[in-house]
Amino acid sequence: MRPIFATWMVALACLAASAASAETALNAQTAWIGNTFGYGDGSWTQINITAIAVTPDGKVYTNAPWDESGAEASTYQNGKMLGFAGGTHGWGTAGGNAIALNHRYVYLAVSVGNEKGRLVGQGIWPEKGQQWFGISRRQISNPKLGALFQPPAGIANASVHGATDPHAQLAAAFLMMNEVPTGTHADINGLAASDTTLYAANTTQNRIEVFDAESMQRKTTWSVHEPGKLALATDGTLWVLTGTQSDKTPHVAHYSASGQLLGDTLPLPDDAVPVDIALDTQGRVLVADNGPRQQVLFFSKRNGAYVADGTLGERGGIFSGVAGQPGPRRFNGLTGVGVDARGNVYVAGNGIGPRYAPIGAGLGATLESYAPDGKQNWQVQGLLFVDGAWIDPARPDSVYTGNKRFELDLTKPAGQDWKYAGFLSNRFKYPDDPVFHTDQWPGLPMARQLKGHTFLYLTDMYSDHLKIYRFDAAHDGETAIPSGLIAGRERPVAQVPNAPPGGDWIWRDVHGDGRFDSDGFTLNTSGTKLAGGWGWWVDTAGDIWHTSDTKGIRRLHFGGLDAHGNPLYAYTDMTSYAMPQPFSELRRAIYVPDTDTLYVSGYTTDAPPVSGFWKEVGRVLVRYDHWSSGKPVARYTLALPWDPEAKPVQTTIGMTVEGQYVFTVEAVGAVHVYDKDSGKEVGVIRAGPEVGQASGWVDVPNGISAYRRSNGEYLVFVEEDARGKVMMYRWKPA
Repeated sequence: MRPIFATWMVALACLAASAASAETALNAQTAWIGNTFGYGDGSWTQINITAIAVTPDGKVYTNAPWDESGAEASTYQNGKMLGFAGGTHGWGTAGGNAIALNHRYVYLAVSVGNEKGRLVGQGIWPEKGQQWFGISRRQISNPKLGALFQPPAGIANASVHGATDPHAQLAAAFLMMNEVPTGTHADINGLAASDTTLYAANTTQNRIEVFDAESMQRKTTWSVHEPGKLALATDGTLWVLTGTQSDKTPHVAHYSASGQLLGDTLPLPDDAVPVDIALDTQGRVLVADNGPRQQVLFFSKRNGAYVADGTLGERGGIFSGVAGQPGPRRFNGLTGVGVDARGNVYVAGNGIGPRYAPIGAGLGATLESYAPDGKQNWQVQGLLFVDGAWIDPARPDSVYTGNKRFELDLTKPAGQDWKYAGFLSNRFKYPDDPVFHTDQWPGLPMARQLKGHTFLYLTDMYSDHLKIYRFDAAHDGETAIPSGLIAGRERPVAQVPNAPPGGDWIWRDVHGDGRFDSDGFTLNTSGTKLAGGWGWWVDTAGDIWHTSDTKGIRRLHFGGLDAHGNPLYAYTDMTSYAMPQPFSELRRAIYVPDTDTLYVSGYTTDAPPVSGFWKEVGRVLVRYDHWSSGKPVARYTLALPWDPEAKPVQTTIGMTVEGQYVFTVEAVGAVHVYDKDSGKEVGVIRAGPEVGQASGWVDVPNGISAYRRSNGEYLVFVEEDARGKVMMYRWKPA
């Protein structure tokens, strides 16, 4: 089908002139979902936690490889974020998977790179092609400050970097343990410290290294198979997790201070997966078990042998009872355990566990404190990253994100108006779930109600493929059951179980068990390749729309549900549309079945793309009426905000249509609202004081959605990359 068009150039010129006029600020209230703190006071909970260390008075120091805004190593107490160390993000640095404390210092496992050779300074950054892994020593009173054990003046190029240069200062407090080619992992995965001695698990080198805690000079080493987390006992002996990389499950070993393997063993359950270890003031050994039990296990020594001495947490964790329902003692992906002098236990999790580094930062960080009697003292949550939100069409107070559900109570103040209600990914029951095999993050949600059932569709960060999930609350609680997958290019889906080579296939759960069996795949033999292109959209009738950059628009028609309740899509039931004028490249296509209207965005020969802006919707938006008639008409052409030279840059990265309006969002977070009938801009929504008037970079193609409530108010959700949340704007047109 090739549409017939109006005089689009005149409209484009007029709208471009109007776009340059001063914006109208809309009176919208700012709120957010998914993070305990909104950044109104400068606080946020980091997006991943893989290691913790606890002081006697209950301060919790954390570490993780990545937090988008640099809070990899943070400090919490009594449910508050006290601050973050810094120097673990950017300028070649990253956090790590281990942390230890003594009375003077914080010891952080970190890595140091050189930004592909762009950072040069002997002793500060490694040579091009190399990467360092080691320990950053910080002052416990202020972890932002390096605790130097070598003089910055001794570093080459000191005249350039100087003793006061922060990178030289951190370098003077950094102990390099492994130098490896860039892209190679040689992490320090365990640390323990006393006031005199520091122990480090050099995992890939199969050894424990022992250092003087003050001079940082190495004292001795001993061989241990793939050591991981460490715990130092008051008698100087060391508990070690071993076999943490290649073994099916790690083991717990006990060593003397001189490195002799002791005979002590812990009676761990057969299905236990120990991921961290700690000791309390009673001499009990605490083990964080990330196996099916999802508990903290306690062991005490009696009559010369260790015996089980209780647990913390519901057996099965978040997957017990109503699967996916969060709550106190319902742990999910344990990564760390610690204890203070009063016996309060601290538990960290990230929704998956420490061995799944590629996706750990997308499933949600939690840090919880429990009293000796098991009562929860406090919890902080950083649940979202590279994620959007979409109202559940069956429940207007329910919101889906990529793998979570939240409930809203809009009578409460901003920050208190959301509640974490469901974790959607069950790796124990549905291990083939593509969230574990396709990309680093669950995906950007679209929720649709079809044939009386709710389905969740997820695009990935790069719009390569589309995941489809169904729900069965009676049998699976909050779990989203893998139902379908429309693959794009080969590489992003290569790890999907039983996936045929080449990509460009459709999988459906033909046996109703969520397993990716080989007979569930259908290759695309239509001759029209679907792989590639930035625009996915699922309309309210269930049809899937997909734009190719240069080959037009494809429409997979919803074919009803199969016997297991999966939506049916087939390459044999697909309509292809040629690229409509005036476009030279397409980026998005949003179809509204009720009005037979298609909103298309992209680039034209007069408004071409610019290198480096490849996730954006483009510079031009056109509304086409009567799209399915064979003779669609372009009602208007809209010039979208576009100034790649502006500071900050002004480009449009997301769009959606809801109610009477078209909503678009700039890469820097500003939301533009247009009347959908005229194309006239109504105004702009920007972040308010509730979130420190700050919105991080919108870094995904489907980063905005909107919902019109029954009272006429609009909820607008925007992905907020920087600080572990999704923005929620409340706007009611006058």
